Amino acid sequence: MSHSATSTLREAGHKIGPVNVDQVLKDVNILGSLDDKTRKILNKDAIVFLAVLHRTFNGTRKALLQRRVIRQAELDKGNLLDFLPETKHVRENDAWRGPPPAPGLVDRRTEITGPTDRKMVVNALNADVWTYMADFEDSSAPTWDNMINGQVNLYDAIRKQVDFKQGEKEYKLRTDRKLPTLIARARGWHLEEKHMTVDGEPISGSLFDFGLYFFNNAEELVNRGTGPYYYLPKMESHLEARLWNDVFNLAQDYIGMRRGTIRGTVLIETIPAAFEMDEIIYELRDHSAGLNCGRWDYIFSVIKRFRQNPDFVLPDRSSVTMTVPFMDAYVKLLIKTCHRRGVHAMGGMAAQIPIKNDAEANEKAMDGVRADKLREVRAGHDGTWVAHPALASIANEVFNTHMPTPNQMHVRREDVHITANDLLNMNVPGKITEEGIRKNLNIGLGYMEGWLRGVGCVPINYLMEDAATAEVSRSQLWQWVKHGAPTSEGKKVDKAYALRLLHEQTEELEKNAPKGNKYQVAAKYFATQVTGEDYAEFLTSLLYNEITNVSDKTPAAKL
Repeated sequence: MSHSATSTLREAGHKIGPVNVDQVLKDVNILGSLDDKTRKILNKDAIVFLAVLHRTFNGTRKALLQRRVIRQAELDKGNLLDFLPETKHVRENDAWRGPPPAPGLVDRRTEITGPTDRKMVVNALNADVWTYMADFEDSSAPTWDNMINGQVNLYDAIRKQVDFKQGEKEYKLRTDRKLPTLIARARGWHLEEKHMTVDGEPISGSLFDFGLYFFNNAEELVNRGTGPYYYLPKMESHLEARLWNDVFNLAQDYIGMRRGTIRGTVLIETIPAAFEMDEIIYELRDHSAGLNCGRWDYIFSVIKRFRQNPDFVLPDRSSVTMTVPFMDAYVKLLIKTCHRRGVHAMGGMAAQIPIKNDAEANEKAMDGVRADKLREVRAGHDGTWVAHPALASIANEVFNTHMPTPNQMHVRREDVHITANDLLNMNVPGKITEEGIRKNLNIGLGYMEGWLRGVGCVPINYLMEDAATAEVSRSQLWQWVKHGAPTSEGKKVDKAYALRLLHEQTEELEKNAPKGNKYQVAAKYFATQVTGEDYAEFLTSLLYNEITNVSDKTPAAKL
């Protein structure tokens, strides 16, 4: 595209413009470093597009985030969630449907997820899976290099130019079969990208990730037989889905692309969103690719939103399985809702990674994966997630055996009748133990330490942990201290006890870690989050300034 002062954008003969580039770029600054590779992605026309998105939608985004604060204040008073009376007509109308699946999204039985570093991109696309969710969100630490180079890697992968050599090892895309369909996950509405400012404000991380991927790749993806597809995280209401739909429409109109080409799969990973599944699909309508069970974030959201309510205190994380009442109800409602509307109902993550030095332990872990995937396919899910290529064969075997069709939208689950009480049923058997507290501290510290080093996907005890599991860990600790929960050993969980165990676990982890680790920094932040007092909305927001290079004196890159 032209980088002249006046740029005309066109697609298939439709022209939008001319756009006065110099005018739009006034008060737009890039505060991260750029080289020849990244300038290819963050070119002037792309920056103009991002600035248009920001100026059009950032006010609405901030207003919707404020609605979350207002809703939280109501929940803190002891009020509960319920299905919205004002959207009852949407839920009860059987006539409307989502769109037919887009090219490359008909069969999604096994999806692999992971960050967007070049090695992961090649390995994921070579895996025996149907789609790859390339993640700018919970499995990526949003350093500038991670975010902008992730865009470079996906740009190159789409064009099959991503092969590279690392030391003596070569990483090459396979050529013996069709590659998995690519789906990008943008950051949630709450996150900002401080390395790009528009009119003195940081741009939304969501709009930055969405916009760069769409602007640079939408036409190429369509030409190659798929399209610009996204996973949409952390939404809490159908109004936030409406905002995404407005963004999609503007983006497609901007380049002259047919509306409905973009598709978004929404992660139902917050408890408020569980009460608005129909409405979320309805708002996205022609852009909907279904819903997904984001299980760990969902547990985190339940604790977070009801953290002041003693009736919502949960036992050790290991006791909160997919079969406890509130999780079982959430899964059943999601499948029924999606299939009633003709869209995919995607299952959750198998976070296990192979245990190479212990065959017996590895077999037990893989049996757990197999049982989890069997539960999902029998419930009616159309596909599932794995975090490691080695788990794909297990997921494939289970879904191939029990789902001979490309999906199972015909499984309507009309036997399911879920109420608000079912979604809020906290009857979860289990105990709070000191071992559970220490495990939460280890996971939280381990993940935060990696994140502070720019690593968003951290293997801990043969599980691939991301931000969601760290959030569950610190939220449980906060909740237990806040309500003075007793352990099975008869100890009251209070501030002093939590901080003592935090200190002990930090020392133990640091003792076995290489020099230059970030455990002390992680502990400093974690200590503010486990005393039943201060509670950050998200750990990633709390830590973000530690991994940015932006200050008042940071020079802007030359555009």
